[in-house]
Amino acid sequence: MELRTVLVVGTGLIGTSVALALRKRGVRVLLADRDPGAVRLARELGAGEDWLPATAASDPADLAIIAVPPAHVASELLELQRIGAARFYTDVASVKAEPIHRAVQLGCDLTTYVASHPLAGREKSGPGAARDDLFLGRPWALCPTEEADPEAKAAVLRLIELCGANAVEVGAIDHDRAVAVVSHAPHVAASAVAARLADATDVALGLAGQGVRDVTRIAGSDPGLWLGILAGNASPVAEVLEAVANDLADAASALRALADGDGTATHEITQLLKRGVAGHDRIPGKHGGPASSYATVQVVIGDRPGQLARLFQACDEVGVNVEDVRLEHAPGLPLGIAELSVEPDAAATLTEALHERGWQVP
Repeated sequence: MELRTVLVVGTGLIGTSVALALRKRGVRVLLADRDPGAVRLARELGAGEDWLPATAASDPADLAIIAVPPAHVASELLELQRIGAARFYTDVASVKAEPIHRAVQLGCDLTTYVASHPLAGREKSGPGAARDDLFLGRPWALCPTEEADPEAKAAVLRLIELCGANAVEVGAIDHDRAVAVVSHAPHVAASAVAARLADATDVALGLAGQGVRDVTRIAGSDPGLWLGILAGNASPVAEVLEAVANDLADAASALRALADGDGTATHEITQLLKRGVAGHDRIPGKHGGPASSYATVQVVIGDRPGQLARLFQACDEVGVNVEDVRLEHAPGLPLGIAELSVEPDAAATLTEALHERGWQVP
């Protein structure tokens, strides 16, 4: 099914990113938001044009994308269907069961509606943080009900294709349990760790390295936005957090025993660390395939314009593909370490080539 005109209701990060991706593929995009400033910025970024509700019935969009908080999805769907804003409808909220249940309660037409959720985002929010490539290669869940018309499902599948994402069909309840494990509970856990830093001493913060930044990165997101997400998926998230809390309580008890001289307490801690390694290794790797083991080449890099470009150019010259890169800044110094992840058999070649080109490779 072709999408010629799409209505995006809600011009935050996700809604504007969808709009930008569609505009890049030549789709006409109409924009709507309760915040005039947000829709104006999205329009100025090239995400689309203003939607005129008065013309909805005479000129409906092929698809309406509801990009609002989970608690407001169903009421927005009802209003859009009431005025005939589009032939088909979807939403991009990060929880699915509650909005669908609420849509049933309100009497929404489920034949034209297929709930969906792109699993992509950033710590930043708002239209200013939007990117047209946000969904490239990312999974995008769709959760059609039994009532959904095949054409409605086809419209959402076409949307996912245009945004460059990978469609994954899943039931709403299974979806919510899954994202509780891989997204929602990890966010709360990261926030709990980051909260300890609020009262940390200057000495502790001065010793902060990449590890604590990695663990707390997602804790910098908008609390108001996340409150809505967590409230919409409260029970599954609570179950995961209770399991994590039990593991942490057991680890704390073992460490107390170890501090008191009980050497056998190391077994409990070791088992948790091993389970952590096993879970980490199950995270899909590049392009969604099995996780790969890469070698890491560390390079000292100056904090100056063009340094990363020079480094990547050197990698290109010797034909080594950089699978991943991470930067760790040196506190108080105008330099840092670039950690390049490469195929194991390419590490020695790259190290030698970088040495020859004057790079410091520890």
